[in-house]
Amino acid sequence: MALLTWNSSYSVKVQKIDDQHHVLFDILNDLHSAMMKGQAQSLTGPILHKLADYTHTHFAAEESLMFAARYPGLAEHKIKHKDLLKQVEDYIIQYDKGEITLNLKLLDFLRDWLTNHIQKVDMAYSECLVMKGIH
Repeated sequence: MALLTWNSSYSVKVQKIDDQHHVLFDILNDLHSAMMKGQAQSLTGPILHKLADYTHTHFAAEESLMFAARYPGLAEHKIKHKDLLKQVEDYIIQYDKGEITLNLKLLDFLRDWLTNHIQKVDMAYSECLVMKGIH
């Protein structure tokens, strides 16, 4: 069973971004699946790194579209992206050092981070991008 299932409440009405959000959901669900199958020890590191790498790519694409649409909240949004990346990277550093293991607390953080960011922070730019013809 998936930890997080995509539905229309996550759509920002910009296909490129929705597609990237789907990938982030898939990566998080891969992490959850590894834990549920008892494969967390061998798979967590590579999946966490994949999540961080893809998040960098996604945030850059998102910021590029906001810039193109002259979204007035871009500077604030970039700060939120930077803060989120720092949190994820801190978890990865702790995991790589053996200080933490994959557990429900980490999965909950990642799930909440992804859902709250999309449904609250990303929804703020949706209308602006759509009005500028980006969808």
